[in-house]
Amino acid sequence: MGPEQQYNKSQSDIDQTEKFEMYTPEPDDTPEDNVSNAQNDKRQLTDYEPVHWSASEYIHGEKNIGWFVVFTISVIGLIFFDLFVLRSYSFSILVIVMAAALIIYSRRSPKLVDYTLSINQGLYIGEKLYHFSDFKSFGLIKDDDNHSLMLIPVKRFDPGVSVYFPEEVGEKLVDILGARLPMENLKLDMIDVIVRKLRL
Repeated sequence: MGPEQQYNKSQSDIDQTEKFEMYTPEPDDTPEDNVSNAQNDKRQLTDYEPVHWSASEYIHGEKNIGWFVVFTISVIGLIFFDLFVLRSYSFSILVIVMAAALIIYSRRSPKLVDYTLSINQGLYIGEKLYHFSDFKSFGLIKDDDNHSLMLIPVKRFDPGVSVYFPEEVGEKLVDILGARLPMENLKLDMIDVIVRKLRL
């Protein structure tokens, strides 16, 4: 092999070496660093302690005599409207059944429910667990002095999960939920406003 061939070979080796060094991964892209970052993320999640609290399952509005008087007049008015205008009579039966059910429901006192929010598992309502994977986001709703959080389900027609909480645990709840789900700005819809105005 002549000197010219040896020179060409050496030059080729240098070019290959420079090419390799050019594509050498940066320290941040090495597998060891990826493992370290994953461990740090896991360690950060474990820093959140579960939050326990108790709250009413719903807000019970006290109803005075005036509420029952207005309610009775409304029911009688719907029945007369059916008897003299619609004349279907089945509507009157439906109104009576719904009125009776509403009276029974309005006299039932709400239960005190135990809640636990865990960063690794999800939300416990009593003994039932709701996993974070079932929800796409969360939001907070303030109604006068009452605070509640709403978990928005991933599936379109699944019901959301709404729970009340005392103000002193609100910051911890937001920290845990914010580490797992995006937060949305939520407001009471028209039905919720009507329900609260009627104290149902």
